[in-house]
Amino acid sequence: MKTHLSKNYGGHQAIQTDLYQLTMAYGYWKSGLYNRQSAFHLFYRKPPFAGNYIIAAGLELVADWLQDFSFSTSDIQYLGSLKNSNGSRLFDESFLNFLQRMQFSCDIHAVPEGTIVYPHQPILRIEGPLLQCQLIETALLSLINFSSLIATKSSRIVQAAAGDPVLEFGMRRAQGLDGAMTATRAAYIGGCHATSNVAAGKAYKIPVKGTHAHSWVMCFDEEIEAFRAYAQTMPDNCIFLVDTYDSIEGTKNAIKVGLELREQGNEMVGIRLDSGDLAQISIEARKLLDVAGFPNASIVASNDLDEYEIKKLKETGAKINVWGVGTRLSTSFDQPALGGVYKLAAIQDENGKWEYRMKRSEQIIKISNPGRLQTIRLFDHNHLPMGDIMHDISDPSLNGKFWDYQTGETATISWSTKENLLIPVFQQGEKVYNFPTLEQVRSYAKEQIALFNNIDHAYKNGLAKSLYDRKMLMLDKLV
Repeated sequence: MKTHLSKNYGGHQAIQTDLYQLTMAYGYWKSGLYNRQSAFHLFYRKPPFAGNYIIAAGLELVADWLQDFSFSTSDIQYLGSLKNSNGSRLFDESFLNFLQRMQFSCDIHAVPEGTIVYPHQPILRIEGPLLQCQLIETALLSLINFSSLIATKSSRIVQAAAGDPVLEFGMRRAQGLDGAMTATRAAYIGGCHATSNVAAGKAYKIPVKGTHAHSWVMCFDEEIEAFRAYAQTMPDNCIFLVDTYDSIEGTKNAIKVGLELREQGNEMVGIRLDSGDLAQISIEARKLLDVAGFPNASIVASNDLDEYEIKKLKETGAKINVWGVGTRLSTSFDQPALGGVYKLAAIQDENGKWEYRMKRSEQIIKISNPGRLQTIRLFDHNHLPMGDIMHDISDPSLNGKFWDYQTGETATISWSTKENLLIPVFQQGEKVYNFPTLEQVRSYAKEQIALFNNIDHAYKNGLAKSLYDRKMLMLDKLV
């Protein structure tokens, strides 16, 4: 399925990169390294929201973007107009001609969307000509980082709602219209039940929800007139926003109109609260609705909600049963970025032999892992996850010995079954993965969360002993 990227932008996507990717590509080309086979990993170092993991998302956006990875004539003309500090052309014409003729030819292995991924584990492994691997870095990070962040935030909010429907209402506060589309898609993967974003509903078949705002009520002389007019317009879609003036009086007016609706054979769906003491108002409104004969009417709440506020409202006895979450979800308000990174891990020499590469740092967390990596997920006899071990694909044998990121020590683990987390998505630049529907991805993410919520032991996340030993040897040589 084509995503909103190709539908909104279409055609040539390679220009969506940082300038330093192009200057490095130019350097690779001039030095003769451009076609050298290389391996990069996209991963993150620290879980967001003080959690333990992320829900991987954005892979289908990546695939859609890569299928349009090329430079248009106008792109090349623009790059040709760029100047050095002395006024000379930044790029040679022959290099620009090379870019325009270039065809994407990389292999990509990736974690399927909806999978739980722990720190340092590759979300993507990219292998191919060095120049191409470099040029796609910026877009891949942008697409994976934001989508995974919002999917993870959404899952936390949905879990806090404990079975109540969660509606994503964040389009008006999102980081641009494209950001809103990406956020809605990711929020649905994370478990949201519907969205206010009509464009995303059309593009991704996500259910859409919405009734009216305060401006509707304020257009009429009396609140009850506004409710009656709306009921006449949409008698089967009546969730009345009751807090324009006074929430309790608004609830009473909604009940009056609800009874009028019932007389004509329709039923009020519920009310919405968007301000004030949501817990206390919802308790009073629930009593009024029940006494009036509307025990099934929903009480929808909005107003800067997130997982923490929902949890607090539930603990205080709020009678809210539908949650409209906007700003704090679509912008990931409390942590607006996932620190995903993209690092070179191996490159072939002139004879085609793989040489390993590793970033060294005084900060241990920033030391990257060398090699062409795969993550193995281990399961016990009940098929509950026990731990994840990263290893080099040239050394697939696992003897149970690994170095654990949590303890900083070497340990041994035994398992019943295992599976590879990274699967082929592109081979030689051609897409080979049949993407599931968004609904299937959402269901898979839900299964993943339920599976990991059943774990009653400390989850293992580490490096195979052979990989750890290689890393330590390379560190010693770099000192």
